[in-house]
Amino acid sequence: MILKFDQTDRRILTFPAVHPCEGISPATLLSSLIDLSQNICNYQSKLFATQRKNARETIRQIGLLLLFFEEIRDRGLVLSDSALLCFSELHHAFQKVQFLLEDCTREGARLWILMKCQLVATHFRAPIRAIATALDVLPLNLIDVGGEVKELVGLIAKQARKGKLEPDPVDEWASKQVFSVLDHFQMGVEPDSSLMKRVLENLEIRNWNDCNKEIKFLEEQIGYQCSDCDEREVPFLSSLLGLMSYCRGVIFETWNNRNNDQSDARHSIEALSCINREDFRCPISLELMTDPVTVSTGQTYDRSSIERWLKAGNMTCPKTGERLTSTELVPNTTLRKLIQQFCAEVGICASKSGSRSRDVARTISPGSPAAAEAMKFLSGFLARRLVSGSSEQKTKAAYEIRLLAKSNIFNRSCLIEAGTILPLINLLSSSLDHYTQETALSALLKLSKHTCGKKEIIESGGLKPILAVLKRGLSLEAKQMAAATIFYLASVKSYGKLIGETPEVVPALVELIKDGTTCGKKNGVVAIFGLLLHPANHQRVLASGSVPLLMDMLSSSNNIELIADSLAVLAIIAESVDGTLAILQTSALSTIPRILRSLPSRTAREYCVTVLLSLCKNGGAEAIAILAKDHNLMSSLYSLLTDGTSHGSSKARALIRILHKFHETSSSGMTASAVPCERPVHVR
Repeated sequence: MILKFDQTDRRILTFPAVHPCEGISPATLLSSLIDLSQNICNYQSKLFATQRKNARETIRQIGLLLLFFEEIRDRGLVLSDSALLCFSELHHAFQKVQFLLEDCTREGARLWILMKCQLVATHFRAPIRAIATALDVLPLNLIDVGGEVKELVGLIAKQARKGKLEPDPVDEWASKQVFSVLDHFQMGVEPDSSLMKRVLENLEIRNWNDCNKEIKFLEEQIGYQCSDCDEREVPFLSSLLGLMSYCRGVIFETWNNRNNDQSDARHSIEALSCINREDFRCPISLELMTDPVTVSTGQTYDRSSIERWLKAGNMTCPKTGERLTSTELVPNTTLRKLIQQFCAEVGICASKSGSRSRDVARTISPGSPAAAEAMKFLSGFLARRLVSGSSEQKTKAAYEIRLLAKSNIFNRSCLIEAGTILPLINLLSSSLDHYTQETALSALLKLSKHTCGKKEIIESGGLKPILAVLKRGLSLEAKQMAAATIFYLASVKSYGKLIGETPEVVPALVELIKDGTTCGKKNGVVAIFGLLLHPANHQRVLASGSVPLLMDMLSSSNNIELIADSLAVLAIIAESVDGTLAILQTSALSTIPRILRSLPSRTAREYCVTVLLSLCKNGGAEAIAILAKDHNLMSSLYSLLTDGTSHGSSKARALIRILHKFHETSSSGMTASAVPCERPVHVR
């Protein structure tokens, strides 16, 4: 049997080769060797940006050995045990060669392989020496192949034993130039771009897309380093990332990405949420979960924490104390996606170490001095392009800003300090096509997450054009981004008041909730949530007719996140008597208990209880009487006492007391209300 390794789990420059099983048949081993050899020979047609000589020589030698293996197969020769042992060693070495060739031709990894040219050359030497050793002890005299083939095998063994697999001189020159450029950045000196162009040309990184692939690869490697708690390479990776980001923005001015990127831009529209972030923490470790799993009681924990709990011999649920009916851990993919979205939102790398503060610090501060200076030079360049570039150059600069500010706090800070916000606002105001409008607004959205970004947008007059897009945007996607930007701006108290006082804002958000996509509806709901954090906006929201719309969405939507967000908004509205009155004019007293029973989301259920509690407090005996008739409500409330958060349990306990008191007063013939009510409220 030949064990196969899942390629998707393999990190670059790691070679998890496995020896064939001891009981493998000679025919199976030979067939697998031939397949491996053919796969390796297929790399002849692939591009090697580095290690060209070493790769070519290795492929040549294995291609010649392929002739040897095929003759054995074609002649049906029987192999001795000693020959099989040698073939097993060859199989092991060939696997490593295939992994190495795959890495050398990997898309996006050209710069990294270049900078590791000495190490990669060593990796070429190791399997070639293993091949030489296996061929030296191979009993060729016991294998009945032709004399020419035997001579060929002997020649390959000699070449493999004596061959010098060293870094290519061109690779060594290019890597030295990269180190020189990084030194320039570290000293605060902007390097000569013509030098980097030569290096990029040598690596055949010839356009914006090629450069962007290198950036994505480096970001991926930094994420791996952080998740493995081994950050020794992070400063160097960060320096290379800063360099390639600079090259993408400065050197590759020809940008053919507008058409190709439109689908990507639209798929990356942010869907906001006002769900409780504490649900992202593991009840055992209290750290941000990276691999949430659900146990048989329905509770969710981080996999590493619950596995330690189970290995210690515990067979109860840590939170509820219930006995586990099985030890099966079911991945909670929905929660995992929400956590990943949250991490990207605030610039956190969801590290397996659980060290949230270190992850945040990684994006607040640059990974290296060279990366910091490269980002500053790039920010200045993009700011100048936004001011004096052509229309196409301005759009490209806005797109670069959008990418750079997506999840990195330090990048946002540099871009804001460089003065990019005012020209972005001007670009947004003057945009005549939907793509430019979406790109400029997306860049502003990313920068609005930074405290200084909010201030700059408001003080530079950015609110008016953003509101104009919300109301009359050239695309639905632009309107969705405008709603998201308003949410971030409204998080500052004075800005939330200013936005709420603009008459068109709330009606435009309501229209987005009516007509938008699921993402648009969510952004509209959450933007209203942000405005409601300022009491002066409550009446405006009520006057917009948002309550019936939100209630309709609770009944018609299948999106759990959208339902939870709608309930969060209703929970704030219900805090006032006027809000309670508006909600009670709908079917809330039947709809919300039904949602409480049916939804798996703990957050949504806790919002349900919060709304119902406010309706009872502000709606008085009539509202309580209707809820008291729902015989299933109590069981839902009691379940939250055991599996809810402390806040949710407290709300559930308060509502249970109100309902119990109502039942007691009703059974004794008293008509007094279970809770005081400021004024009578008619319940529909």
